[in-house]
Amino acid sequence: MAFLRFLEGLRTPLLTRFFSAVTYAGDEICFMTLALLLFWCVSKRYAYYLFTVGFLGTAANQSLKLLFRIPRPWIVDPGFTIVEAARAGAGGYSFPSGHTQTVVGTLGVAWFACKKRWQRILCAALMLLVPFSRMYLGVHTPLDVGVAFLTALALLALLYPCFRTEDGFRRWMPRIFLLLAAASAAYLFFVLCYAFPADIDADHLFEGTKNAYTILGCMLGLTVSYLYDRKALHFQTEAPFGGQALKLVLGLALLMAIRIGTKPVLNSLLNGHAAEGAIRYFLMVIFAGCVWPHTFPFFAKIGTKKRG
Repeated sequence: MAFLRFLEGLRTPLLTRFFSAVTYAGDEICFMTLALLLFWCVSKRYAYYLFTVGFLGTAANQSLKLLFRIPRPWIVDPGFTIVEAARAGAGGYSFPSGHTQTVVGTLGVAWFACKKRWQRILCAALMLLVPFSRMYLGVHTPLDVGVAFLTALALLALLYPCFRTEDGFRRWMPRIFLLLAAASAAYLFFVLCYAFPADIDADHLFEGTKNAYTILGCMLGLTVSYLYDRKALHFQTEAPFGGQALKLVLGLALLMAIRIGTKPVLNSLLNGHAAEGAIRYFLMVIFAGCVWPHTFPFFAKIGTKKRG
């Protein structure tokens, strides 16, 4: 807490606005945008690398949150103040930092995928700035941030050999899916069967359970999408810049419509059960991997000049 109090004393309106903006790079929407940019427009290999790092990292992060149940800094020390604008994005337990886990894993993969120096510098800068922003805003301690940072780096390093080449990608993916299935099942078993203490925060436990179902739904959708692409679809990511931009923007808009539109329907049908997330995200991944890629030949023609 001493370091957080030191940062608290350095806060200025300008720095607060800057770090409040920077911290959004660790949100789910930013993860989805970059993941689908890779998947639809750049490289399916790096996209699956990102999905794997993201799913395993989330399962590990959420399991540690529920296992240790460490409160947020302002709860540990009631005299400490946070930046109020950050409170809405700081739900759940504090340790380890989900934003840090997401941004380091996501931008770590992007660093490998990028070829230009300025792009890699930007990725590296955000990998440092977002974790620091969580401490500056007062929503995480150095321990929260440090453990998440190292966990994401470890996953990046351990999984990189599987995705370094196209041959390695094809050879390792069946085993990767077995690993994802095992991790998803283990996390779901943990939240459903672990003997949590009676005083555990019910909302935090429900959120962790919902995350477990969500990861399971994503994993199943990703498995179906991969098999469908390998056996029948074989979609290509290449397109002129205008086609890529339209492909990404329209695809994201439709995906968000599915994400938002199916939530109340599924909640009503399932009476608010946490399994709603599994079905909703399964449908989202199926759209992203099996449905939307059928439009890619159209986008590949946008911006090309006719000959003759």
